[in-house]
Amino acid sequence: MAKQPQPISPGKNFFAGGFGGVCLVFAGHPLDTIKVRLQTQPKAVPGQPLLYSGTFDCFKKTFVKEGFLGLYKGMAAPIIGVTPMFAICFFGFGLGKKLQQKHPNDILTYPQLFAAGMLSGVFTTAIMAPGERIKCLLQVQSASKEVKYAGPMDCVKQLYRESGIRGVYKGTALTLMRDVPASGMYFMSYEWLKNILTPEGRSPSELSVPSILFAGGMAGIFNWAVAIPPDVLKSRFQTAPEGKYPHGFRDVLRELLREEGVASLYKGFTAVMLRAFPANAACFLGFEVAMKFLNWALPNL
Repeated sequence: MAKQPQPISPGKNFFAGGFGGVCLVFAGHPLDTIKVRLQTQPKAVPGQPLLYSGTFDCFKKTFVKEGFLGLYKGMAAPIIGVTPMFAICFFGFGLGKKLQQKHPNDILTYPQLFAAGMLSGVFTTAIMAPGERIKCLLQVQSASKEVKYAGPMDCVKQLYRESGIRGVYKGTALTLMRDVPASGMYFMSYEWLKNILTPEGRSPSELSVPSILFAGGMAGIFNWAVAIPPDVLKSRFQTAPEGKYPHGFRDVLRELLREEGVASLYKGFTAVMLRAFPANAACFLGFEVAMKFLNWALPNL
């Protein structure tokens, strides 16, 4: 059983989650850039090596060719999207928990926490899908010679001009397939680890900074263990030329399995896992710090 240290406030979750999301982007964007470039790099031409042989090769080539700022390419889109997105994500989790409580002091089970986490994944897709589409296109463009988009807003304008709102929201179903189960795992594992790390007779809200960082980082690892296969399909689908995959993710899945095997569904695994721990540790630490401030400043909200 999980412990609820205080009444759940979706409103406080909203503001604290937004701050946590900003912390996550700053900590994790460089490895996200590497992940997307590895997932979307073209197949090797016979007799020629792949553009990137792995995570560290991609990091080195990006850093040498584009400098430190090259690792932060496409960050404007997630920063603009991530604050409201994580605000909505943590709000959805808080609401999911509150909806399952018959009484404010009810202690939720881990399956109930998983269900609350899944609700947060549904909530965030409206912002996540277009943000991811723009981010992936800008990250892939930076790795190629051709510059089509001047920046995030130019990317949105061109996508809308070419295909309307559907072009901006391309990959929404795959974003849902990735985020709903992964968000359930994310929040449930964080609450589970917090409870394990809380000393007997103490509250999870009194956890030390190292314990919060560890629980948050591991929650990120658990989240991505579930999310990587649909994330690979999503990155491929969102960066593919229009009409390449007429039947959506099924075509992407068939092509990947036929040409590169099951292992291709775990492309970028090292980059994802290297990023997941520090990024989500930073996110949950930011969330907990903001939540403590809000509980102090607005005790009755």
